Amino acid sequence: MSSTTAAWVNPLRDRRDKRMPHIAGPCAVVIFGVTGDLARKKLMPAIYDLANRGLLPPQFALVGFARREWADEHFSDVVREAVEQHARTPFRQEVWDRLSEGIRFVHGDFDDESAFERLAERLRNLDEERGTGGNHAFYLSIPPAAFPVVCEQLSKSGLARNHDGCWNRVVIEKPFGHDLTSAESLNEVVNSVFPESSVFRIDHYLGKETVQNLLALRFANEMFEPIWNAHYVDHVQITMAEDIGLGGRAGYYDGIGAARDVIQNHLLQLLALTAMEEPVNFSPAELQAEKIKVLSATRLVEPLDQTTSRGQYTAGWQGSEKVMGLLDEEGFSTTSTTETFAAITLDVDTRRWAGVPFYLRTGKRLGRRVTEIALVFKRPPHLPFDATMTEELGKNALVIRVQPDEGITLRFGSKVPGNQMEVRDVNMDFSYGAAFAEESPEAYERLILDVLLGEPSLFPVNAEVELSWKILDPALENWAANGHPDPYVSGGWGPESAFEMLRRDGREWRRP
Repeated sequence: MSSTTAAWVNPLRDRRDKRMPHIAGPCAVVIFGVTGDLARKKLMPAIYDLANRGLLPPQFALVGFARREWADEHFSDVVREAVEQHARTPFRQEVWDRLSEGIRFVHGDFDDESAFERLAERLRNLDEERGTGGNHAFYLSIPPAAFPVVCEQLSKSGLARNHDGCWNRVVIEKPFGHDLTSAESLNEVVNSVFPESSVFRIDHYLGKETVQNLLALRFANEMFEPIWNAHYVDHVQITMAEDIGLGGRAGYYDGIGAARDVIQNHLLQLLALTAMEEPVNFSPAELQAEKIKVLSATRLVEPLDQTTSRGQYTAGWQGSEKVMGLLDEEGFSTTSTTETFAAITLDVDTRRWAGVPFYLRTGKRLGRRVTEIALVFKRPPHLPFDATMTEELGKNALVIRVQPDEGITLRFGSKVPGNQMEVRDVNMDFSYGAAFAEESPEAYERLILDVLLGEPSLFPVNAEVELSWKILDPALENWAANGHPDPYVSGGWGPESAFEMLRRDGREWRRP
């Protein structure tokens, strides 16, 4: 048989296989910070769910690294407990038995070279015992201040080197730095150990089905493209609201605040996906290039005292529960200026979006838990109608609900039944849960699998991180120079200054 014949692939089979889920090759995942909430509630369950779906290979291993002096068996029990409590898919003993065969634990401190030598030895043994093939993903579920020392230790121990066709990748959780200068320094440290192609910065929002569906909504449907621009869109609101307080996260959150925690990464990424131009294809390089163009054209609207807002929640009612204010919670200084609410106004200076403000807000202890992107359209002239016919009609809106009720809502005007011509707002809803029989995977399932496959489409690169800080830094500096955040009552929708932000422009925040 000729080489040409041997290389031929049935095109029908090839098209079919593109729709099949990809299965990771032999590999080991090492989780640093394995005793934390993220590892217990998200990472371990996601790995089990991938195994349960048949997307992990038989030659897979999970290694935990922490200070605890646990035996492998004890760590295995910890993983099982996390899986039973938090996994999305049902617990199956046969899946667990296969997965648990590759579970190992290494104890040590991040600055302990001998601990990383033990880790390297463990991974070499797993390469032989489990056939993991020298492929390793290092998940840094640790405070950002510890990133440099762990990267340095991985370099010293030889674990960061790619060799003989094997790969080593590092996964980094947000926040990536606390301003532009620190992000640039951190990028330099990480890239001195791992090439950019081996660095995966996790933004779990980008793994959500609804966020990815934004690309399908925009580019697979011709009806939206003609109106997705400044000719028809009045403004865009992007909201991430939480109804919970900090509850024990003071050590992490104090000094970071809502803007660094959410706007710099989650919300600016959602803005980029909303405002970007159509990519040539959905390859990682093309997607990243279009997002970088948008972020390069994005800037805060001046004056910042009027176009931004920040606040701290005070005591109030969350539903039927009486809750305390931030400064009364354990671990917070009574003089803390860390904001739990932040809102900013942005312009995207491109031909498509010139003159359309983008309003971004996030906060804790708000009216309900919701994340949404709302395109609010301009009013039509209403020439055939008198004022009484349309007095209850608002602006048309297209709302992409990211969580918790994933779907899309279209708000438009419709005639009220009866003899009179009266037009009122109505909603047309699309719900993921109702439209599709299969349950959506958790974001961390998708993102961890993409790391193992070496698929970086959903991970921000250096330029995106640094541009995001460049956009946000002036607001952070302005707030730092202007004293204490504005108070707002728990269960509401933020401080009065946030409402004034939009009222100055003749607009109002949506009430999800």
